[in-house]
Amino acid sequence: MSNFATTLHIRDHCLCLHTQRAARALARRFDAVFRPLGITSGQFSLLNALNRPSPAPMVQVAALLAMDRTTLTAALKPLERQGLALSHPNPQDRRARLLVLTDAGRALLARATPLWVAEHAQVEATLATPEALRQGLRQLS
Repeated sequence: MSNFATTLHIRDHCLCLHTQRAARALARRFDAVFRPLGITSGQFSLLNALNRPSPAPMVQVAALLAMDRTTLTAALKPLERQGLALSHPNPQDRRARLLVLTDAGRALLARATPLWVAEHAQVEATLATPEALRQGLRQLS
């Protein structure tokens, strides 16, 4: 059994805990920025993942966002209800789905992006080495 000193060590050194806490804090911060547009930070990321010249295979979007397909399907539903994204069978493989950003989704993304740029610049300004952090996070994922 671990003693309290071990618990304190884990609290102070656990990369998983610190990453989870930072992710939640960043999500709350960006959720507040996007709230006037009616989207969350996760929805902004999903809209960005769909912003491509041709329909995106669901498996590629899921991999980009580090989600399983079930979670991605659930995240996509509110965007579909709002008319921001569409999902349809892939004509080459009817078992697979293609995801599309609608014109309304593109318009919302165009309004949201400057908000992201401004908030992201503020977040980066608080970090001594934002690129080193990005590189480290890429290595972990």
